[in-house]
Amino acid sequence: MVQEIITYPMAPSAQYGTDVRVFNEEVFLLLDDLKDTINENNLDALAAFQVGSYYNIVVIKEEDGSFLELINPRLISTKDKITTIETTSYFPNLSAEITRHDSISIVYQDRYAMNHSLKASAERSVLIQRKLDYNFGATFLSKLSKKEKAKFEKKLEFGSDITISESCPTTFKRDYLVKISKVLLILMLVLLVVSLFVSDKAILSGMWNTQIGLSIAALLTNITYFFYAHYEAKQYTSCVSCQSGNIIGTTLVAFVKISVIMIASYFLL
Repeated sequence: MVQEIITYPMAPSAQYGTDVRVFNEEVFLLLDDLKDTINENNLDALAAFQVGSYYNIVVIKEEDGSFLELINPRLISTKDKITTIETTSYFPNLSAEITRHDSISIVYQDRYAMNHSLKASAERSVLIQRKLDYNFGATFLSKLSKKEKAKFEKKLEFGSDITISESCPTTFKRDYLVKISKVLLILMLVLLVVSLFVSDKAILSGMWNTQIGLSIAALLTNITYFFYAHYEAKQYTSCVSCQSGNIIGTTLVAFVKISVIMIASYFLL
C-alpha cells in the first residue's frame, strides 16, 4: 500500500532507527509498502523513516525494476570524497551541494535474517548514504557545509530552488553604466555653466555641437542601461519586481536631467 512521504516541515516520527529483531509479517508489509510508494512516486529509494516508521530499513529500486531490501544496514568503511548536487523527497523541489564518501561498504540483513555485505561507489554510494541519514534521524542538512547551509536556508525561505547567485545582490554590473551617465551629465552641466562666460559665437557654436554629442552619448548610455539592467535583473529571480521599478525610475530621472540641460543649452548656446 502506498504511504504518505514525510516532507518538511513535518519532523520524522522517531530520532533513531530501531533495528529489526523479529522478522515477521509487520516487517514484510512495511517492505511492500516502501516498494509501492517508490513506484508511485517514481523514486530511487526510500528509508522507513520517510513514511513514519521507526525501523532501520532502506529499500532501493534497481535499474531492472527489482528491489534491494536493506534491513539493519550499517556503514562499516568509507573511501575518498565526492561532491554532487542532491535532491530529497523531504525537501521537495530543492537541491543542495553535498560532499560525501565516494566509496562505501555496508553490512545488512535480508527479510530472512541472512547477513550480507555490499560495496557501492559514485551515485549508488551517495544514494545509500542519503537513506542511511534518515535512520539516524537526520536529513542532508546535517551534511551541508556552513556556506551551503546558508544558501539552502535561503531556498527554504523562498520555497524554490534558488541558488546563491540568484539571491538579490547589493551591487550590479549595470551600476557602471549609471556612473558613466553621471559623468556625461556633469560634463554637460559644466559646459553649460562655462558658456555663461563666453560671448564669441564661433566658440558657442562649437560648445553647442559638443553639448549635442554629450547628450547623444548620455541618451545611448541610459538606453543601454535600461535594456541591460532588465536582462541582469532576470538573473536574480528573488528580486525582479523591486529592481524593475528602480530601473525605470533611474532611466526616467536621467532622461529628465538630459532634457533640462539641453533645453537650457539651446537658449544659452
